[in-house]
Amino acid sequence: MFGLIQLPWWGYIIVLLSLTQITILGVTLYLHRCQAHRALDLHPIISHFFRFWLWLTTGMVTKEWAAIHRKHHAKVETADDPHSPVARGIKKVFFEGAELYRVESKNAETLIRYGEGTPDDWIERNLYTRHSTWGVSLMLALNLALFGTMGLTIWALQMAWIPLFAAGVINGIGHFWGYRNYEVKDNSRNVIPIAFFLGGEELHNNHHAFATSAKFSTKWWEVDAGWFVIRLLQCFGLAKPKRVVPQPRMVSTKNDVDVDTLKAVITYRFQLMARYSREVIMPVLNEEKKRAGKASRSLLRRAKTVLVRDESIMKASQQLRLAKVLENFHSLRVIYQFRMNLQEIWSRSTASQKELIDALQEWCQQAEATGIETLRRFSARLKTYVPQGG
Repeated sequence: MFGLIQLPWWGYIIVLLSLTQITILGVTLYLHRCQAHRALDLHPIISHFFRFWLWLTTGMVTKEWAAIHRKHHAKVETADDPHSPVARGIKKVFFEGAELYRVESKNAETLIRYGEGTPDDWIERNLYTRHSTWGVSLMLALNLALFGTMGLTIWALQMAWIPLFAAGVINGIGHFWGYRNYEVKDNSRNVIPIAFFLGGEELHNNHHAFATSAKFSTKWWEVDAGWFVIRLLQCFGLAKPKRVVPQPRMVSTKNDVDVDTLKAVITYRFQLMARYSREVIMPVLNEEKKRAGKASRSLLRRAKTVLVRDESIMKASQQLRLAKVLENFHSLRVIYQFRMNLQEIWSRSTASQKELIDALQEWCQQAEATGIETLRRFSARLKTYVPQGG
């Protein structure tokens, strides 16, 4: 059976990749960054194009997707998380992620609680939501008409694309394997730094640290393909980022703790803790390794993760390893406790501004009094931070 368009074998591959990449952009730009997190405003023409395209290629309903994703962030890696590999197992999420989505989409409580602000116009109520399967049927007919029997293969792969890569890779692998820039209270990972195949969604740890940022890359060597498309649309007035990852600002002549310091520490807390790990924990750990005997070096080789990871997401074996490290190495015990004390300051939800400033001032004074040079330098640098626009 021949269609209207005849292509060489590689031409069909290009068609498939082009169609699926448009779908990926619809998910990351429209469903994720625009609808679920309100980090991005899209022109109505772009928004409706993606609504229509996702209806054709996935049958997903905007309210359902946004609600389920918001619930994932609110209940991350608990029993109530719709697709947590920690709670449900990596095999379940990777191979049955689409089924987990379908089950949660039928939870009326989830849609009511987390689905506010999504499109509720006539076409959404009477076509996209009511007849969500019509679109994929129309896509099948179009593919068959254009490409003949090869169109059936293209359509089948289109239908498998989001369940495999979005539901499986991002929701599964993105909480199981990869590297971490920021020690958030969940197991999110950046799968790869060159994030183009899935529109930037591969930078999952960055996203969990800064969920309301329209840009997912945070390091100069990371590539967020979705952000490049946003910038291109912005040139034509078709997109407007509302928020991006805050970039730390420092004033070199500033050497005291004040309200600006407090605001900056709270705003830049993830970057600050990453810097603390890099500039305080790692140098002290490396010094201990140089002085340690053979038995101690074996323990210290596996100490980095437990010294920077939030205890709430540690396995029992990691907690035991941390206890041994802190028991045997005084300098590591000191810098670990200072890390915990600093985190505790911005976690005080009921403290007054003056109490928080006093606590931060006391932290700096005590850090400088330890005699640990890396901790002293970190404290001195901490005082130079100011909030954006400050």
